[in-house]
Parts: sequence; structure tokens; C-alpha cells
Amino acid sequence: MNQSKPKLWTKDFIIISSANFFLYLVFYLLLVTMAVYAVEQFNASESQGGLITGIFIIGTLIGRLFLGRLITTIGNKKMLYFGLIFFILTTAFYFIDTGITVLLITRFLHGIALGMASTATGTIVAGVIPESRKGEGIGFFSMSVTLATAIGPFVGIYLSQHTSYQSIFGFCLALGIISLIISFFIHVPVVKKPEKSPESKKLKLSHFIEPRALPVGIVVVIVSICYSSVLSFINFYAIEINLVDAASFFFAVYAVAILVSRPFTGRLMDVKGANWVMYPAFLLFGAGLLLLSMTETSTLLLLAGALMGFGFGNMQSTTQAISVKVTPPHRVGLATSTYFIALDAGLGFGPYLLGFIIPLTGYRNLYIIMGVLVLVTMILYYLLYGRKEYASLREADVAS
Repeated sequence: MNQSKPKLWTKDFIIISSANFFLYLVFYLLLVTMAVYAVEQFNASESQGGLITGIFIIGTLIGRLFLGRLITTIGNKKMLYFGLIFFILTTAFYFIDTGITVLLITRFLHGIALGMASTATGTIVAGVIPESRKGEGIGFFSMSVTLATAIGPFVGIYLSQHTSYQSIFGFCLALGIISLIISFFIHVPVVKKPEKSPESKKLKLSHFIEPRALPVGIVVVIVSICYSSVLSFINFYAIEINLVDAASFFFAVYAVAILVSRPFTGRLMDVKGANWVMYPAFLLFGAGLLLLSMTETSTLLLLAGALMGFGFGNMQSTTQAISVKVTPPHRVGLATSTYFIALDAGLGFGPYLLGFIIPLTGYRNLYIIMGVLVLVTMILYYLLYGRKEYASLREADVAS
């Protein structure tokens, strides 16, 4: 029987992935430029510069947590349009340079807009991907964020060195407008909603997050905190060990590792299940952190980046696919929102929490601790999800 596989690279899949890429390109581009902009333009202190970076992530969390639930009420496409229009408007606010307070408000509102729009893109893509290719499809979709993490900082630093901040804001505004224009050509599948019971009017935790996605969400928070130790402190560590030049290529190698492996890991999840991806990813991520803690050469530093790409990079797409897989279709929006809340919470609050540990441990010992924590979290993953998948696959084999 030669049954052809359902098509993955449809017009809708390409458009929604492109829109998501542009959104995150703006995010990572501004992430590396806004603190410097605040210091140069408004004489902000280093702590204020850090707040300007972090308040965006807080806004994103609020956008996902409190507005993500509206996606089941107003619909995926309307939420996407509303989020993108709000994203464009708040990007335009960067042209108002009246002071640090206005900039903080702008960053906060811009984060809310990204939270809304990216929750919509993540929900829509789950609907346009064929069920039999869910893991593979979400893996490819997640690469839109991976590319943005590599290209965004590079473009941001390049533009800040060769042009004005007004030009940077104009470029970001153009990307937002392009995302909105192409989104008009997306066909979003209609998801039937269950009939509301009288109980549904009561305010409950399940109105804001998807309980079925919480177990894997706990795992995502912990491994994201571990990765935030690299994202936030790799430059400081590189200065300490005299590998600054090599560190500039660290995230490029990290991104290449994901781009090379993700097409295979996505298909592996669809065929064999998430455990076949997650357990090796835990080991590779932990090994990458431990290698980073003992590195003395550029080669070892970049090898650590590759191991983390194979590890944490593939955890991101796989855990998102799990969140969608365990959730009914009409609650995929909340499941997507729950996943990103967990991811953003780890990446956003991790640096703040780890900042208290570094003075006591130093960077090398910090990465040892993070590497061990990743390996311990593998056990937690088994208890929260891994053993359930193993049991269900075994039952399916017996039944067949």
C-alpha cells in the first residue's frame, strides 16, 4: 500500500511560519539593542537597561496568560489580526523618545502584543498541520523561532553599528506590517467548540491555562531556566575565560545544530513517540552544559553550543508538540499559550534567580549545577509524562 503522506508544506503553513519568524526577528533584534539605546539616548543605568529588556518578557507572559484564553472566544484568526495590529502600533511607539518611562511602557505593551500574536500563530499552525505529521510539522514551525534567535541578534548589532535607531525601528515596523499583510491569505480551519455548561461561566484556573499541558510545562520551566544561564551569561563567561571571539559564533552553531537535526527529530517523534527524542535531548543538553563548565578552547566552546542545539533546541519543539498532542482540539489555543508561558517564565525569570547564585558559585560551577539539574529533570519528565507515553504505546502494540 503506497499511501502518500498528507502534505505539510502548504500555503497556510508557509505563511504562518513566515509571520511567526518576522515577529520573533523583531523580538531578538530589539533584545540586543534596547538596553544600549536606553543608555545612549536617556542616560539610563545598567539596572534600568536590564529592566527595559526584561519588562518585554513580563508583557509577553501577561499577553499569553490573560489574553490567550480569549482565542477560544473570538477565534484564532481574529486574535492573530488583533495581535498583529497591536504589535504594529506598539512598534510605532518606539519613535516617541520622550523619556525612559514611555520606553518602559512601550516595551511592556509590545511584549503583550507579541504574546497575543505568537499564541495565535502557534494555535493556527497546530490546526493546519496534518495529524499524522504533527511532531514533524511543529518541529519545522519552531525553526522559525530558531532562525530568529540566530539572525535577529546579528541584524540588531549590525544595524546599531551602521545606522540610526530610528532606522532600526522603521525596519521592525516594516516587518510587522508584512506579517499582517501575509496573514490575510491564511485559511484557518474551523474548530468546533463544545457547548458551554453553566459551570463554564465561573472563573477557573482552566480558563487561563490548559491543565493537560501543565506536567510537560513544569519540565519546560526547569530546562528553560537552565538554558537562560547560557543565554544571559555566556558573554560574561567568555570574557572570563578569554574566548570572546568564539562566543560570537556560539549561537550560530547552536542554530545550525537545530536546523540540521530538527527535520529528523520531528519525524522520529511522529513514528516512535516523544520519548525517543526527549531522553537523548536531556543527555545532550546536560552534556553541553557540563562541557561548557570545563571548556578552555574555542573548539570545546562551540562543541558545547552544538550539543545544546541538539538537546535544548529539540526539547522546545518536542514539548510543544506534546502539549498539543495531549489536548482536545478546541483547547489547543490554551495549550499553546500554557507551553509558551512556561518557556517565557523560565527564560525571563531564570537570569534574575541565577543572579543570586553566581556570586556564590562563579560561572563554571553554575554550569555544572545546571548540567546536573537537566539530568535530574529527565527523571521528572519520566514521572510526569514519559512513563504514560511508554504505557500507551505498549498497549497499542498489544492491541495490534
